[in-house]
Amino acid sequence: MSTLRLADLGSDPEAVLQVVRFFDELEPDADIVLRAAEALAGCPVRVEGEQISLQRSGPPHRLDGVLRDRLRHKLTSLPVSARPRLGDPALVEVVLSGKERTADRARAIRLLGLDESRPVRVLAISAQSSPEALRVITSVLADASVRSAELGSAIALVCQDHSDIRVLSDELDRAIVTAFPAPVATGADRGPWVGIGAAGGVFAAPDSLQQALRALRFASSTGFGRRAIAYERLSAFELIAELPPEVTARNPMLQKVAALQATPAGKLQVDTAEAFCVFGSLRRTAEELHVHHSTVAARLAHIESEFGWDFDDPLDRFSATLVLMLRRIALSSAELSGTD
Repeated sequence: MSTLRLADLGSDPEAVLQVVRFFDELEPDADIVLRAAEALAGCPVRVEGEQISLQRSGPPHRLDGVLRDRLRHKLTSLPVSARPRLGDPALVEVVLSGKERTADRARAIRLLGLDESRPVRVLAISAQSSPEALRVITSVLADASVRSAELGSAIALVCQDHSDIRVLSDELDRAIVTAFPAPVATGADRGPWVGIGAAGGVFAAPDSLQQALRALRFASSTGFGRRAIAYERLSAFELIAELPPEVTARNPMLQKVAALQATPAGKLQVDTAEAFCVFGSLRRTAEELHVHHSTVAARLAHIESEFGWDFDDPLDRFSATLVLMLRRIALSSAELSGTD
């Protein structure tokens, strides 16, 4: 889909037609349409029944009226089941808040059409995710009841389905990797990274959200490693999340990785080592990186020399995997907190 922005357009007839075509080409999915409209407008968009408002902090754009009109037309053309419910994001925030009264949360659950007798789980998705990336996720959840809200550091999806957690996390990971394969070109859409909370009763949704946000830190924002991670599958690795960022930042190995990563050749070597720790063989790593296996071997040899590792040694390989995992956690956490 086009990365069209109103800020780049004038108000001539061709610009109006570009906005019309933009909405005509969107998938018939309310979440995708609304997020695409926000990307086009460059600001939050609120939909309440037939009323659409653009939450701009600055002056209006001359095509705001066209955007509102085409968005209204697109939403009303959707099947009834695919249209957004009144106040969905605000209601989702109530369901996910541990501070709201039980009666208010129960009312929000009913208004969202969630089944109080079925368990829910919450997915936390990197907030930078594009409409295309969200479509990949919702396609995996096509048979589930899904409600979403943007929470600043992440997009939260409240999901009711019967999927086994291993199956769900593997399917999400596979779908994201297929749609956004590594290595990602500079400036290209990296796709989302996802944390998945444990399933529980609808009133336990706030706990599932916190678990999802915790798991999100472990999901890879670099393109290598798991792109979707379930909190329930972290096991003892979850203890790593207890490490204060300022402590891991002082680790000599992580500092060496950061210094090497800062150079073009070093970035290729670090990415290759990260891919090798994930895929486990020279040939598979070469296939994933689209290079010859001898190139992979040469890059790994440089990493081994630089860090004193031997990738054939189980302890060294675990050490490399742990260091690179800590690096991914630091990078993903920095992006989530906006301190990249």
